[in-house]
This record gives sequence, C-alpha cells and structure tokens, in this order.
Amino acid sequence: MEIELKLALPARQAARIRRHPLLREIKPTKKILHSIYFDTPEFDLMRRGIALRVRRVGYHWVQTLKAEARAVGAMSSRPEWEMAVAGGASPDFAVLPSAALELLRGIDLQRIAPVFITEFQRTTWQIVRGDDQAELALDIGEIRVGDIQASEIRAGEARQAISEIEIELKAGAPEFLFDLATQLLEQVALGVEPRSKAERGYALSGAFTPAPVKAERPAIQPGQSADAAWNAMMQAALAQLVANVPGFLEHAENIEYLHQFRIALRRLRTGVALAKGLGEGVGGIGANTAQALRDLMRGLNPARDWDVFLHETLPKTLAALGENPAQEQAFQPSSSEDALLALIRAAAVDSRQQAQALLRDSAFTRLVLDLGRSLLASPEPIRESGPGNAHAWASAILEKRWLTLRKRCRRFARLTPAERHLARIATKKLRYAADAFAPLYGKRGVRFIAALADLQNVLGRANDAHVGARLLHAIPKKTIALSFDLGRIEGALQVDIARHAHISAEIWRRLAQSRQFWR
Repeated sequence: MEIELKLALPARQAARIRRHPLLREIKPTKKILHSIYFDTPEFDLMRRGIALRVRRVGYHWVQTLKAEARAVGAMSSRPEWEMAVAGGASPDFAVLPSAALELLRGIDLQRIAPVFITEFQRTTWQIVRGDDQAELALDIGEIRVGDIQASEIRAGEARQAISEIEIELKAGAPEFLFDLATQLLEQVALGVEPRSKAERGYALSGAFTPAPVKAERPAIQPGQSADAAWNAMMQAALAQLVANVPGFLEHAENIEYLHQFRIALRRLRTGVALAKGLGEGVGGIGANTAQALRDLMRGLNPARDWDVFLHETLPKTLAALGENPAQEQAFQPSSSEDALLALIRAAAVDSRQQAQALLRDSAFTRLVLDLGRSLLASPEPIRESGPGNAHAWASAILEKRWLTLRKRCRRFARLTPAERHLARIATKKLRYAADAFAPLYGKRGVRFIAALADLQNVLGRANDAHVGARLLHAIPKKTIALSFDLGRIEGALQVDIARHAHISAEIWRRLAQSRQFWR
C-alpha cells in the first residue's frame, strides 16, 4: 500500500527545496524517469480507477499497476504492485499477482496500448527520524501526448509541465508526512495538487473533460459512533474542497468550480460547528483552524458575489427590462450600457484573481495539511454525558437547528430584509446538517430535504438581488447615462426582491407542514 502526499511547486522555487534546512545534510539521488502509460482505446483501465505504466529506470524497465486512491486532504493511499519486466517498454501481465489480475477481469488485455508519456528528473532525499522514514521526491519535467511507438514519442502539441513534490511514507506513522510538508512550507510556496500524473495525462489525452466536483454524501451509518461519523463527514468535505482547487486555478471562468469549492468549505465549517456537541478536541480541530476557515470564506465571498450577479442576477434583470445581452440581435446596448457591462466584467475578473491568490498562498496549503493531519488521528472517546452514537447525535443536532429555523421564520410574510437574512442562514445550516446526516435515515428525509432546498433557493435568490444592489453601488458613476442605467437595474432588483417575498412565504408553509424525519 502506497501512502504519499503530493504538493505543487512553482518551478522557480525548485532551488529553494534543494537548499531547505530539512534536506541540507542529506545527499540526494538524481535520475531521469521515462514512463509510458497504457490503456485500451476506450480507456477501460482509467474508468476502473487503474493506472498501468512501464518505466525505464537506468537500463531496466519496471512495471507498476496502481488502483484508485483514497484521499485525505493532500494525502492519498492506494494499492500498488511494482515489478521488473524483461520485455522492454511493454506491459507483462503474466507477472501480476492474482489480486492485481482480479482488477483487470473482463478487460481485453490484447487491446491495451500506449496512451501518453511522462518524462521528468526526479531528485530524492531519504529522511529518517526515529521509527519514521519517508522519501521526498522533487519531480521536474513534462507530460506529453502524441504518436507513441514502443519507447518513443514523436513530437506532439499536447504537453503539460510537471513541477511537484511527493513525500512517500516508507515506515512509521502517516502524520510524519504532514510534519515534513509543514516544515517545507516555512520557506517554500507549495500548493495543493490532488491529481496524479496519470490523471493529468488522461485529461491531456482527451480521455475525459475535467469538471467541477460536487458533494458526495459521507459514508456514515447508524451503527457508527458519533465521532467516527463526524470524521467521515469532514473527510468527504475536505476531499471535495481539494478536488476543485486545480479547476478553479486553471479555469476560473467556469464559475461552478468556485461554487463547489465554497460548498465544500461550508461543509467543513458545518463539521467544525457540529464537533462542539462531541466534546473538546474532537479530531484535533482547534480555534485557529476554525478561524482560518472563516477567513477563507470571507475572502472568497466577493468573487462568488460578482459571479452570481454577472451570470445569473444581471441576465434575469435585463430580461425583465426587455433586454438580453446573450441575444445580440435583440439587444443592442448603448455606449453607457457597454461601459456598465465592461465595468461589471472587470470587477468579476479582478475578484476571481484575488480569490485565486488566496488558494495559491501557503496559508491555504497549511490549512489543508492541518485538516488532513487532524482527520488521520484516532477520534477521542465520547464523554458519557454526550451522544453515544451517530443516530442520537444527528437527531439532537437536527432538532436544535429545526427549532432555530422555526423561530427565525415566525410570521414569515412580515419579516424584514434583515430578518429574512437570518432565516436564510438558519435554512442553510439545517440544510447542510440534514444532507450530512441523510444516510442515517434512508429515504425518510428526501421530501423534507427537498422542501428545505426550495426554501433555501428562493431565499437565496432574494439575497442575490440584495447583493446585486449592493454591488451596483460600488460601481463608479462616471457619467449621467451610466447612473441612469444603474438606477434602472437597481429598480428592477427591488421589484424582484418584493416578488420573492410572497413566493418564499408559501414555500415556508409547505416546509413547516412536512414531517421532521429525524423524530
């Protein structure tokens, strides 16, 4: 079983790694690694989460088969089989053990052929501290896709740089990997990189189109202890968070990456809040980590606000005014409208770039490492006075949040904008808790959660209109015509806010009459 931690490294910082105090007294080993990855034309191995490569090491070839990884933050662990092959740059299935062959059952091995190549220089250091031992590898090179013939690849256009650190555990506790990475971060700007070289190579080959990663329900069940269920919830949220980092950094124009990242961030914050009911020190999540999560969300809010306004709120508002910038023939903007749209787009781009800077910062990498390390630790025993199992814990949390929501929604139709904002927050808190605990209740919670989602969406749309009006006030009013356009749009937003007030009142009544599935 391979256990490793992978981090991205800006190429210009490779020299800092080599001079780091952690490695200064250790003699490194350098070698060029040339690897060919194989699959069927339909990418059957990839679809099963299998990576098969043959790597040239000196004058020898080594075959490696890896199964799908289980990730905790930046760390992953996966079954791996590695062995020398005598046939050169081609896989030899006869030398695979039965467990590996079982993973390949049903795949026509005769159709397996080269897909892409990785070639990079690997510099390795062996780090030993007491019973803990790890190999730190610095990889600099590239992934290439082209016309592969045996061990060669002819020049092709599809290339992607490799610049990363891998820390692989050789002996001892996995926490050792996080300790080493944290020390490296003191002098080197490392980033989060959840993708293997194989995953990046497959994407470059066109085997799949990368897409934002949505939330998956955590693997919790009624028989679990409450602290084990909490740990599973946090791991699922952290996995979603990390999975959306590369997409947002490389394709920020796809606003769904930031949206899904923030969903994962909310789930983590929900988990931190829920841990308070399990006693102090659960999972080792301290006040500093909780504050770091809050600060990160606050830093990302402007980018999401501008994205929603530009891509959702503004088109609907212009359509209500009889204008539609998405249909050029129907919408011929005036010079002031052109100027307004340009200002809004520029603000959205600027806020996205600021959000990207937050995720490239070492503070974010340290936050991910701290969370990952905390979730590796064995959960502390539950206090006798606390909930004894996941089901009892979930029921107590859901009941408390439901009562809070009922309080916030009393006399719903008469709520002020500020009171609606508090109702929206209470709805979100109950929604995230209900989603997390849903596996404990089977289909019992489906109808209630659906009604809860409807209320959240309607309250969210009304809030989007409020946020849109606030953003419009931040736009400099350079001309009279621009001020006029801003006023028209803001007026339409106020109409939309009033309309949603009546809709959400009906949706709240529907939710209030639903059966509370945890009772």
